[in-house]
Amino acid sequence: MTTRQPRAADRGSRWSTLLGLLAERGRLSVAEAAESLGASEATIRRDFGDLAAQQLATRTHGGIVATAVAYDLPARYKVAGSDSAKERIATHAADIPKEGSVVGFNGGTTTSAVARRLAGRPDLAMSPTRPAITVVTNALNIATEMVLRPFVRCVSLGGVARPESYELTGPLASMVLGELWLDTAVIGVDAVSAQAGATCQNEGEASINSLMVERAERVIVVATGDKVGARAFALICPASRIDVVVTDESADPAAVTNLRAAGVAVEVV
Repeated sequence: MTTRQPRAADRGSRWSTLLGLLAERGRLSVAEAAESLGASEATIRRDFGDLAAQQLATRTHGGIVATAVAYDLPARYKVAGSDSAKERIATHAADIPKEGSVVGFNGGTTTSAVARRLAGRPDLAMSPTRPAITVVTNALNIATEMVLRPFVRCVSLGGVARPESYELTGPLASMVLGELWLDTAVIGVDAVSAQAGATCQNEGEASINSLMVERAERVIVVATGDKVGARAFALICPASRIDVVVTDESADPAAVTNLRAAGVAVEVV
């Protein structure tokens, strides 16, 4: 009898849940994790071993404990493709930039999905103009995908990389971005509201994202519904600087109404 190997998407989803539980509790046993995830203890032991190998946790007898790392799961383990809301947002937002334009992307699973959809547009791939579009990004994972597309000119900013998001931040990123102009900035956020504007949890990322907004003619915020109406730690830009918010139907209707009243076009997909 053949044992089915776990799919990467299954593993990524489990790892995300496991690290979330670990961030809350500081320590996690095999039995606790198996019960919380509805998985076998053998599967959980393998996951614990893999997390320890990636230095995302420290293995103990019967479980794992938190190590001195940030528990934002690195982007390569997040499975945006399994999230239908993010995929709908990505598909919609990727159709907005025009051929020949310069598009900026910050890091995150939603913006990564938008960039991937943009690079998959048939009209750009078949365009006689080279490049058909220019992508400027401070996200290493986005740059890695875009550079393989012959019709995309990819400009990657310098800076110090954050392993949690693959985003490059700091003076080098700001220096390069300060010399460029963007037609459109596609910004992923931790929260967006009429009152607080676009915000995120990390002040270093907020700084470079804010500059990306400043250098852009048009700003598109892509955010799943749970982020609409919320507020995070660091300001990226006020609502008055946002042209479009693309979100899904789970967004709070009152928060959507408030954004529209503030002059933001909210497109619910």
